Amino acid sequence: MATTIAGKSVLVTGASRGIGRALVEEALRRGATRVYAAAREPVPHPDERVTTLTLDVTNPEQVRTAGASVESLDVLINNAGVQPFDDLSDPGAIEQSLAANLYGPYRVTQAFLPSVTHAHGTIVNNVSLAALAPTPFAPAYSISKAALLSLTQSLRAHLARHGVSVHAVLSGPVDTQMTRALKVPKASPEAVAQAIFDGVENGEDDIFPEPMSQAMAEGWRAGVAKQFEQEMAALIPAEPDAE
Repeated sequence: MATTIAGKSVLVTGASRGIGRALVEEALRRGATRVYAAAREPVPHPDERVTTLTLDVTNPEQVRTAGASVESLDVLINNAGVQPFDDLSDPGAIEQSLAANLYGPYRVTQAFLPSVTHAHGTIVNNVSLAALAPTPFAPAYSISKAALLSLTQSLRAHLARHGVSVHAVLSGPVDTQMTRALKVPKASPEAVAQAIFDGVENGEDDIFPEPMSQAMAEGWRAGVAKQFEQEMAALIPAEPDAE
């Protein structure tokens, strides 16, 4: 299902820097009427269409407060995340990654789901190519992103009958503070934000927003994994008729 951003309300987590900040700017450029910029430490924005929210996605109380403060929402973008560097020797790295990258998006989605469902809206989860193959220097991150991809696919299957579209963003390296030390070619946050909204507006289930991921897009969409996802989604039983 395609979603036009113009005239819509959009919420972005992790909005104070990197891809999140670029998503806020791109939503404004595309004519969003209201953009909620949510972050642990919100940054003031000069555009009157922007409302800042204090939101640490690992803090259940802050998530509940944010959910109660937004009356209506068309597009939810779960962008906030962490990427610890580890070697699987410290279980704390896995716990930290799952808390921010899996339970955070799940908790935020549940808080805003009534509003998004009412609007027949859109959920976008910023996953990663690391969900498909682990990054050697950040396996805990990769584990959490693989779990987030599964959550995204599950939400997609369960929410389709309610008119809610759910998108996974599968990107490679992006030039953000999180990846600043990596000596590899990186896409700009601005280019990635544009590609994410292009994918949403084109109704793409899985969005490949930069050169490394785009090289995989055709094979993924035509591959057995995607076909199997669609076959499994068809097994969800229909809702019983209301009495």
